[in-house]
Amino acid sequence: MSTHTSTATMTGAFLPGDGTVDLRETPRPRAGHGQVVLRTRASGICGSDIHYIYNGHIGEGGARYDNVVAGHEPAGEVIEVGPGCKRLKPGDRVAVYHISGCGQCDECARGYFIGCTSESRAAYGWQRDGGHAPYLLADENTCVPLPEPLTYVDGAFIACGIGTVYEALSRIALSGADRLLVTGLGPVGAAAALVARAFGVRTVYGAEVVPERMAWARSLGLFDEVLDSSAAPLDRVLELTGGAGVEAAVDCSGHPAARSLALKALRVRGRLALVGEGGQMTLDVSDDVLHKQVLISGSWVTSVQGMTRLAELLARQGLHPERLVSDRFPLAEAEGAYQAAAGRAAGKVCLVFED
Repeated sequence: MSTHTSTATMTGAFLPGDGTVDLRETPRPRAGHGQVVLRTRASGICGSDIHYIYNGHIGEGGARYDNVVAGHEPAGEVIEVGPGCKRLKPGDRVAVYHISGCGQCDECARGYFIGCTSESRAAYGWQRDGGHAPYLLADENTCVPLPEPLTYVDGAFIACGIGTVYEALSRIALSGADRLLVTGLGPVGAAAALVARAFGVRTVYGAEVVPERMAWARSLGLFDEVLDSSAAPLDRVLELTGGAGVEAAVDCSGHPAARSLALKALRVRGRLALVGEGGQMTLDVSDDVLHKQVLISGSWVTSVQGMTRLAELLARQGLHPERLVSDRFPLAEAEGAYQAAAGRAAGKVCLVFED
């Protein structure tokens, strides 16, 4: 069933891989079995879009780009429901988990479509059309209800950005009893502070080396102190904690020095979550890990169930990921949006769609 008049084509944003955006006409989708069509309302730009696609098609396997409509962080309104759908109806507001898995393997059964290794696995904006177009074809089982009062821009940031740190901080059992250090204060690092506040954490420190991002992080009001990573940040953490160190830390940068800071800033039996992609980490196993009895946890995105719980938590506490968006653009200015995301933007960049 449908609530919208169909037209044959729509404009979508494609990424040729040479630092440009190609706006071109593409067929408008129709819902198949178990699928819905969304009227896109917001679609975020992720750092992985910049690194793996916009600046050059360098991905393989799960990071491969198949010349589809870009954008793996969409949220929108259901306008058409295909046969076999059981939950959604026209008018429902949803955020979209950014990967569709086979639905049969152990990882899919747990809701972690990110871990699906089937050849049928397809990420929105990478191997199947994503959210940088007015309409999106989505599998019903990847759609998460977007509760009031969350906005569509909130929803666009939940799966990949907020969900990534929600999963990571859940795995190290972050609670209000902890002080948290976040290293790397881009959109994901700022999201870590937002989630920590939702968990009841009262003290959050941040560490960053880029002046513009330090200033942006301070403006958010989510950090008790933002440390300059180039100016003895470990000494300052120890000073702030009376020499003990923090109970928990999360690295969102992927930089070796930042990871080292996050580890060394832990107190005895502290917990470290790693979410920043790439690079290396050097540590002294005895002094940094064994003798301090610390826990190091790696985390790679959340599950559909985790994303659902997160959306409910944010709505219940009145927290809006939208506050981490520093730049908004219409689809017609997608070129400028990607330039901002690849350069000057301190926070999240999002495409927004009007009626």
